[in-house]
Amino acid sequence: MSGVIHSCGHIASLKAFRPEVKYPRSRGCRPPRIDNPYNAWSWRTEINGASSGPLVGVKTGIKDNICVAGVPMLVGRDEKGFVPDSDATVVTRLLDAGTTILGKTTASDGVGIDDFENNSPFVTVRNPRRPTHAPGGSSSGSAAALVAGDINLALGSDQGGSVRIPAAWSGVVGLRPSYGLVPYTGLIATEMTMVAVGPLANTVEDIARALNVLAGPDPLDPRQRGIAAPDVDYLSSIGKGAANVRIAVVREGFNQAPWRELGLPGSERVVDQKVRAALERLQARGTTVEEVSVPAHLDGVHVFNAMYNEGNAAMVLANAVGTNFLGYYNTELMEAYGRSWRNDPNSLSPARKSVLITAEFLRQRYHGRYYAQAQNVRDTIRAAYDEVLNRYDVMVTPTVPFRATPIPPADLPPDKNVAYAMQMIANTCQSGVTGHPAISVPCGIAEGLPIGLQIIGRHLDDWTVLRIADAIERLGNWQTF
Repeated sequence: MSGVIHSCGHIASLKAFRPEVKYPRSRGCRPPRIDNPYNAWSWRTEINGASSGPLVGVKTGIKDNICVAGVPMLVGRDEKGFVPDSDATVVTRLLDAGTTILGKTTASDGVGIDDFENNSPFVTVRNPRRPTHAPGGSSSGSAAALVAGDINLALGSDQGGSVRIPAAWSGVVGLRPSYGLVPYTGLIATEMTMVAVGPLANTVEDIARALNVLAGPDPLDPRQRGIAAPDVDYLSSIGKGAANVRIAVVREGFNQAPWRELGLPGSERVVDQKVRAALERLQARGTTVEEVSVPAHLDGVHVFNAMYNEGNAAMVLANAVGTNFLGYYNTELMEAYGRSWRNDPNSLSPARKSVLITAEFLRQRYHGRYYAQAQNVRDTIRAAYDEVLNRYDVMVTPTVPFRATPIPPADLPPDKNVAYAMQMIANTCQSGVTGHPAISVPCGIAEGLPIGLQIIGRHLDDWTVLRIADAIERLGNWQTF
């Protein structure tokens, strides 16, 4: 042991590399309730980026699982805790492009495992469209701050739908980029082979402008190795229309899908109607719209769940950064996160506890077999999508099969809390398995609650996904449909 102790002391004395922090900033504060009516913000500050660039004048919120140097990262827990000393790569890129960061938006328990944040020790985020209802998660605060008019752009992270679900339920646009297109360095990590960082905004054009800034290689992120990001201008997708485009409507994503066999609720008829009505309007403008059957779409839910529990538990136990990869390790984040939840494990949300308990059972009983098997068969789901996308430009489903639901009571039993958190992902989790880009764009409203249409494209063809989303947006004011 003496050699181990000596080595640790020697390593601790060495100066470690950390990303540069370029722009002056102040710590800021937790906003008072009167200034935060929807609990969209976990922390407010103001950081001005470069004086010139494509995002000058754009006000931005950063999901609270993304590091912003000098600004507390509450990770859904302790406001006296961790303050990062470096920016996430995506934060650096936004500031270099001239944006002004106005703070950290509330995330479900900080990590993105939960899609329902009523279990947060601080707040429950409310949907500005109807404050009695949930905005969707886990990038809940990012969507709520956009709808409230506080910001023009927000960052979220998406593993099984955590950007697209709040976009759909809150009535904004949310993109999960192709896996590996946008760097992940500087985030609290979830399942490393599924998660992506993505923007939310009020228009597809603003999403495209942000993606121009965010996309591209980062030598500190091993998730991007071997992925050749295309050299394209995503803004050039805007205004191209959808004439001569071929859209595959995924039958299994709609009401006739046997969701209940998967333990998921059936879709709302009004959601199906609004999505199909938007596609009919596109068809009238020269778009080819055909229904296809993709049985693997349903299988993807099972593959996602098998990877989700053990993969996320491994990252929690590895202190939200992980091990065994060549990239940047945020040592301060590892220490703060690991200490925080271990000092008070009872404060973990029911969904997080469920992940840890389920994963431990699977580890002890099956020794990682089902996680490994899911990794081995995920190419089957990817190949099924690719087969369709070889014949069509994009695939379409409802983003979430039903509209925003009322916020459940705080004393909801743990099993129902977990079920509530997972019921939203029936159409979104598959992109975590396959790595395809997917966007949610508003296509209608019913009884004041927005409805989102999801567009899925070929890997690294985010340009076409944005093109079709923009064409949907240009059909007219979705709040009148």
